[in-house]
Amino acid sequence: MFRPLEVFIGLRYTRAKRRNHFISFISLVSILGIAVGVTALITVISVMNGFDGELKQRILGMVSHATIEGVDSSVRDWPQAIERAQKNPHVIGAAPYVEGQALLQGVHTSGALIRGIEPRLEARVSDVGSHMVAGSLDDLVEGRFGIVLGQELAQTLGVDLGDAVVVYTPTFSVTPIGALPRSKRMTVVGIFAAGMQEFDSGLALMQMHDAQVLYRLDGPTGIRLKLDDMFRAWSVAREIGQDLAANLGSNYYRVTDWMQGHSNFFKAIAMEKKVMFLILSLIVAVAAFNLVSTLVMLVQDKQADIAILRTLGQSPRSIMGTFMVQGILVGALGIGLGVLFGVLLALNLPELVRWIEHTFHVTFLSPDVYYISELPSDLHWNDVIWITLTAFVFCILATLYPAWRAARTQPAAALRYE
Repeated sequence: MFRPLEVFIGLRYTRAKRRNHFISFISLVSILGIAVGVTALITVISVMNGFDGELKQRILGMVSHATIEGVDSSVRDWPQAIERAQKNPHVIGAAPYVEGQALLQGVHTSGALIRGIEPRLEARVSDVGSHMVAGSLDDLVEGRFGIVLGQELAQTLGVDLGDAVVVYTPTFSVTPIGALPRSKRMTVVGIFAAGMQEFDSGLALMQMHDAQVLYRLDGPTGIRLKLDDMFRAWSVAREIGQDLAANLGSNYYRVTDWMQGHSNFFKAIAMEKKVMFLILSLIVAVAAFNLVSTLVMLVQDKQADIAILRTLGQSPRSIMGTFMVQGILVGALGIGLGVLFGVLLALNLPELVRWIEHTFHVTFLSPDVYYISELPSDLHWNDVIWITLTAFVFCILATLYPAWRAARTQPAAALRYE
């Protein structure tokens, strides 16, 4: 009894059995359309979040959050540099590295990036050790010149565990027959599969001191950092670089973070997510604007009721609110169903896809073609909130015109033939 008149009449119209069953059918279609659109939007955005997170995990499993390297020389006193870096509260782990380009020759030849690492420290900044399919990082022993290859790189070279690989570097040695590129015969002691072509086909690991000998360096190229917040990588690395420059005697350090090397890649994913949100939002908008036809027919059906309410003193604004309440209730029901089904589908999508693949013997993401062979899904509740608000705004906009038409009804004209 304390409800506003507009809400009371709007709820009464919603509960009442309409004489025109076609209007009820259109309302049901509107509800289902909104529900399907919201479900699709939540599911697709969750899948894109899953791919984004999976790719970030795979990339950051092989590269550090940030790197600090000397501009004019190697980092000679790297143990002290690591000690100073780890004093920063945002640094979880730090490890030295050496990097250089090389040409590898096995049965076949291929170029690769050589990364010299300290096996006992590498686990602090990457999880390459967990991606080993043969051998171990512990087999990289100083002085033995072992090498760990990416799985595709090993296949390209035609080598396997225990085979020999000749590494040619861009540096040259002067010999009686002229300048020749430095080369070293190494033994394959491990093979890893990170699940990213960039690393599996173009990265080779070796012991850091062996890499220094190979490239004629007196220290590591720089320091790799793992942080507690990867989105603060640039600011934290820059702060550490300034501290090292002030205390270790070097004038400059070059600072890079994980976004710089893969910025275009992640920007493309972010853009695709925005575009998909826009496209699927249009689907929700189309479903929401089905409410226009529903309410227009309802207003036409309730002309006599509107006229009587007007003669009893209800204002045009109150009439408009009455029909907006009914449209919003229909839209809210569709949004509620869409959110319910969308959340349930997003949370259970990987298991559902596996069941479909097992039952119908189909493969959606073939491991031979895609590096991510399972469909990931990562539900973010802030996305659900934004989708809900967007759909609700569409529903409100869809009710404005029919409600305005109802408010302009003239009692005399409506009751002329009653």
